[in-house]
Amino acid sequence: MKPRLPPVPAIAWITLLALLAAWLLTWSLPVEAQPQPGSGPDQASPSLASQSQALQRAHQAMLGVQAIALEGARSNTTLGQARSGSGVLISSDGLVLTIGYLVLEAEQVLLVHDDGRSVPARVVGYDVATGFGLVQALAPLVQSAASLAPSSTSTPERAVLQPVPLGRAQHLLAGQPLMIASGGDDATVSNAQLVSRRPFSGFWEYHIDGALFTVPPRRDHSGAGLFNPVGELVGIGSLVVTDASGVSGDQQARQSGNMFVPVDLLLPILDEMRQRGRSAASQRAWLGLNCVEQNGSLRVVRVSDDSPADVAGLQVGDHILRIDGQEVRALAALWLTLWTGGSAEREVTLEIVRDRLPQTLKVYSVDRMKTLRRAEGI
Repeated sequence: MKPRLPPVPAIAWITLLALLAAWLLTWSLPVEAQPQPGSGPDQASPSLASQSQALQRAHQAMLGVQAIALEGARSNTTLGQARSGSGVLISSDGLVLTIGYLVLEAEQVLLVHDDGRSVPARVVGYDVATGFGLVQALAPLVQSAASLAPSSTSTPERAVLQPVPLGRAQHLLAGQPLMIASGGDDATVSNAQLVSRRPFSGFWEYHIDGALFTVPPRRDHSGAGLFNPVGELVGIGSLVVTDASGVSGDQQARQSGNMFVPVDLLLPILDEMRQRGRSAASQRAWLGLNCVEQNGSLRVVRVSDDSPADVAGLQVGDHILRIDGQEVRALAALWLTLWTGGSAEREVTLEIVRDRLPQTLKVYSVDRMKTLRRAEGI
């Protein structure tokens, strides 16, 4: 894998500083009109200078993530074999947090600095339950000469990248200004605003609580870092969504934006992911279905080849009414009932409607983690 990585011009840092200055000026409005940032609601508002330094450090901790998945990996069908996005340095030993689908079934991973330098990395873990991915740099991560302050006496070899602190998304308030940063050769930073925080259910057998939704939308969202005003990481970018505000039934109120996975979900499982490559919650039943909510019911829109659902005869267009006797009308109910209904590998009963006729199918679920391929040595 030899990506073409042109260097970032020095003007990028001038643009960053200008953006930060404008953003910080907005944040410096009267304190009584502002939600309190940081790790707790009682934290004192930091100075503009300290905020600027923290956010610059956060931007410098962003890296590009380029991955090549194993030949024949199941995930290549939907994600492609070559994948690229961003990651955030969260530990001084070179541990980088990213969104898991970038490194799912990966054979090769590169971490890319904003000046084009790349460092090989290995996959430490992929967590099905949260969607997080962890990769470990296999060489020191150091700043480029261009990114050092003019007064700095450090050499590029000695200017080791500093990890960012992890914040708490639970303390964020709707309307709060935030910052989104991506990494790699086309690294960019922009202002964002939190518009809602709520549970999120994905069509691909995925559900999390407390997902963060921001506007305006960014297309380079995969693995991007979401930072609060004191430079703490509060979320990792996952998706572009059409309903960031979450206002149901009001088409005019719908806003396109991004969904971020809150770092609050990482904190309880970080040690476990380092040691085992996943959390215990990732050992869960998997059917191989993509479903969408449609007119108060669940419609199958994709069935993965050779998956339990495929073997059982489920088809695109089927409507799922019940799972193990439990009526389901929303994705959250379908996935949570599947995961909490018994062991990861068991017989699951699906009651469906196909061509207006009711049917009952027996599906033998499998442990999702057993379906994923890993490169040798991982």
